[in-house]
Amino acid sequence: MDARSIIAKLRRQEVPDREELIWFAQGLADGGISDAQAGAFAMAVCMGGLGAQGRADLTVAMRDSGEVLSWDLDGPVIDKHSTGGVGDCVSLLLAPALAECGAYVPMISGRGLGHTGGTLDKLEAIPGVSTQISQERLAQILCDTGAAIVGATGQIAPADKRLYAVRDVTATVESLDLITASILSKKLAASPDALVLDVKVGSGAFMKTIEDARKLAAALTETANTAGCRTSAVITDMNQPLAPALGNALEVVEVMKVLTGTRGSPLADIATELGGVLLADAGIIGTVEEGRVKIADVIQDGHAADRFGRMMAAVGGPVQFIDSWARFLPEANVIQEVPAPKDGYITAIDGEALGLAVVALGGGRQVESDVIDPAVGLSDIVRLGDRVSKGTPLARVHAAREDAAHCAADTVLAAVVISDTPVQVPDLIHERITV
Repeated sequence: MDARSIIAKLRRQEVPDREELIWFAQGLADGGISDAQAGAFAMAVCMGGLGAQGRADLTVAMRDSGEVLSWDLDGPVIDKHSTGGVGDCVSLLLAPALAECGAYVPMISGRGLGHTGGTLDKLEAIPGVSTQISQERLAQILCDTGAAIVGATGQIAPADKRLYAVRDVTATVESLDLITASILSKKLAASPDALVLDVKVGSGAFMKTIEDARKLAAALTETANTAGCRTSAVITDMNQPLAPALGNALEVVEVMKVLTGTRGSPLADIATELGGVLLADAGIIGTVEEGRVKIADVIQDGHAADRFGRMMAAVGGPVQFIDSWARFLPEANVIQEVPAPKDGYITAIDGEALGLAVVALGGGRQVESDVIDPAVGLSDIVRLGDRVSKGTPLARVHAAREDAAHCAADTVLAAVVISDTPVQVPDLIHERITV
């Protein structure tokens, strides 16, 4: 085999066979494929596509380009992945709740990407927490606490790491086949028995329309199930931030509020839906509805909070974090309200613009080497459908400097639309996709 013949095959809109894709993925991982060949491959896939079987073959080949984890545990291993949104800190809530229900959750997560926050960055806003741990330590934490949220090691799907970097500079990020293979190669390397995918749609998501979200959800579920992992997807709304806060420490605050007593939160609603699907798919609970009830119960009775505290202590966080979490989290130097310029109803929120405002404050990365300020961000963000009066805060900006706060306030004013008539608020959960 050689790279040129595989790329030429794609150029003729012929799909390489499984052995060819395995060979190419291994070349990506070990350096046998040049950057030019990787870029040509990505562009050819982007232009011609792979089809369902080719997409599954590429996903498995990329998964197998590195280490595939194995477990010796007395219960099912399950996981969740979100396609990315703003104010989406559901993983921090869901992982301990699932563990409390008898599952094992090795959640390999990522850092911020574009306007969306990263789960690892949020966790590391807690003093002492380290999400880069060895696989041996991960296995021990799972035995001790039932769940861990950690970063991927260099041995997990190295072909994806190489191809993703090339895609980012060759305008091929949007390929449905490459998106699917990238997401699932890392998730399937953790060898889950069941997986649920939270596919976001709306102004704060990568997928802006329900049609695009359905295509991605179908591709992900079909591919993961073909690869042997029981997988469902839930399409959820991201036309406004999921939590009323954006920024790493500020989102941890929202999670802790739910874990320690806040009722009626969209965060809890999404966690309950995703958890119910996972518990049913993994055979822990008989039906999705029974699973929803079980997840809601362990959140409301405080058991998920206790489990979260054990998870944090296991990765270096404060032992007493659950008892006094507010005093451990960093606070910004400047906190500034953004007053509404007029009376009216909140009819639109540009979540992507708000996410980019947090990045500009220092809460995300402009380049990979940037150091994140965990304290900055936005809090107390209004919700779609809210009635506001002139001067009512639309949000609070948390910044390191006054000038940065003023810039973020201007972005909030431009991102929030106030109208004279109310708007119909979209459902939080649109639909569930199964194969």
